[in-house]
This record gives sequence, structure tokens and C-alpha cells, in this order.
Amino acid sequence: MRTIQVTGKGKISVKPDRMRLQITLEGVFKEYGETLRHSSEDTKKITDLISEFGFKTEDLKTCAFHVDTEYESYEEEGVYKQRLTGYRYRHELKLEFDLDNERLGKILFSLGQSDLKPELRISYTVKDREAAKNALLGDAVKDAKEKAEVLSRAAGVSLKEIQNINYSWGEIDLEVRPMNAMLSSGMTRASKIMGSYDLNIQPEDIEVEDTVTVVWEIA
Repeated sequence: MRTIQVTGKGKISVKPDRMRLQITLEGVFKEYGETLRHSSEDTKKITDLISEFGFKTEDLKTCAFHVDTEYESYEEEGVYKQRLTGYRYRHELKLEFDLDNERLGKILFSLGQSDLKPELRISYTVKDREAAKNALLGDAVKDAKEKAEVLSRAAGVSLKEIQNINYSWGEIDLEVRPMNAMLSSGMTRASKIMGSYDLNIQPEDIEVEDTVTVVWEIA
């Protein structure tokens, strides 16, 4: 059986309709138990804060949590050594909700007014990720077929049944990241209206591409 193998490239542009607020809490304390206690207390403060904007506790997802040892260098009789000074916790969380700059501005303002100073990353994604992936796959297969038809005509053969489709099924990055920020007391002096930062962020469309390889029988 004779075959022809063609790789098609799909490319789509998707308008973001979902916000993703990534919140990182961090702190250093002398005792391990004290570190865990502060981590728990800070997480509860974040949970209580977002509940004021209609979110449930389970809406706040943990992406990663680490507790690492902290050391400092010192000199003793001409020899440099290290000693344990405490423990650092790092708690990475994310909160997703429908595109709403006003709601985001209020959340950021509340975080800025709190005694927490989290690291923030704001990104945009799409709610129906599967639909976007399927559209991308369809576009790639269409491209492969168009190329196969051109090649088969040039070679004087005809396409018959598809014998195999090879697609990676890897994770596609459906996200744009227009803003990174570290909240500090200085942010409270930013432009604000009625207890909210006046944000006017218009994320660009998400452009993604992928490939698919299709094998046809030819006659």
C-alpha cells in the first residue's frame, strides 16, 4: 500500500474571557511551627478577603506550597560557616473568574490596604479550553488536507482513506500575561475610585498554533 504523509499546521486566535489572579504569599520565621502558623493565618486572610467579593473558599486553589530552610554565612576563627536562621514558606495560589476589570480592581485595592504584601501575577485565559483546542486541531487537519491535495495532484495520484493521524495532545498555553506586580504600600497611592484601582486592561487575543501529521493511502 502506498501512502503520503503530510504535517499540517493549525493557528487560531481566541479572545480571552477569563481572568487568572495568581497570588504568592511568602514569609520567614525562626521556628518551623511558627512558619506554618503564619502561612495558615495569611491564607485565611486571603480567603476572608476574597469572600467579600462573592468567592467561595474552594475558588482559591493552591498551585504550590514549600517550606525551605534559611541559612546565613558567618566567620569563625577565619573559617566561613553557615548556620540555620529560620524557615521560609512560599504559598502560590490562583483565583479565576470571568473577565471583569472592575472586580479585579476592587480585589487588588483590598489586598493593597491589607497587611499582606503578596506577589501578584495577572493573566487572561479562556473558559472553554476544549473548544479552543478542538478548533486548533481542526485547523491543523484542514491545512494538512490542503497540502496533501496539492502534493497528490502534482504527483498524479489521488488521495484515498486516512490511515493514521498523529497529534501530540500536549498542553496548549491558552494564556496571555500582560501584567506582573508586587503589591506594596506604594500602590495605595495609585489612581483609585471608590475603594478600587481604576484598571483599564484590555488583553490581546491569545494566538496559539500546533501541528498534526496525517497519513493517507494514495492510488
